Amino acid sequence: MDIEIHKSTDDARAGSTPHIVRYVLAVSLFLAILALAGLFLWGTTQG
Repeated sequence: MDIEIHKSTDDARAGSTPHIVRYVLAVSLFLAILALAGLFLWGTTQG
């Protein structure tokens, strides 16, 4: 007795999936690259 249940993505997740996570990850990646570039350029000048 195999019964197939078909649900949409929103029904299966009990809500919508906003794309805010994509933007948070992009901004975090940009800030991490910026911080590492700053350390590389200005962090190694010790007299």
